[in-house]
Amino acid sequence: MALGLLLAATPANSELRFSDRPEIFLNDNELTVQAVLLGAVPPAFHESLQSGIPTHIRFYVELWQYSRFWVNSRLQARMLERQLAYNVVTKEYKLVSTAGEQREPYVTKDLREAQRVASEIRGLKLAAASSLDPKELYYVQVRADVSIGGVNTFLTRMTGEAEETPWIRSPLLTVTRTQ
Repeated sequence: MALGLLLAATPANSELRFSDRPEIFLNDNELTVQAVLLGAVPPAFHESLQSGIPTHIRFYVELWQYSRFWVNSRLQARMLERQLAYNVVTKEYKLVSTAGEQREPYVTKDLREAQRVASEIRGLKLAAASSLDPKELYYVQVRADVSIGGVNTFLTRMTGEAEETPWIRSPLLTVTRTQ
């Protein structure tokens, strides 16, 4: 009976999505990625966040080499994790990077501002351009998950305590510059 109810349950209506495909840049001989997550803190998480339970935002970024006749190969994988917590005494939101990047803690009193800062991937360096073959095709794919307390499992997604996006893939690209 309980198994039937669990299988019949549907996840909460997810508002978590990326604004567009990830943008890829070749800056200073480095391949960098930029992406923006919309709805970084879903409205269903606001009550938990306001009561002091931190929300975790994780970004998964992968660089793949495209193979026309064989299996694509993953060259690089990065995971960025950020924690957004609300201090009930000072009424401030604090955003801290916990994995994958070096970043100063960001403190603000405005939830919208905290969401904006938490939702952006800017200038994430994936690989040196010299390590990539100019004759090959590459693509980047990005995925994100948001969870209350940092736990993202099937059960937490079904109960509405976690949400995730599908993989979003960039167009195929080469490392040669065109003008």
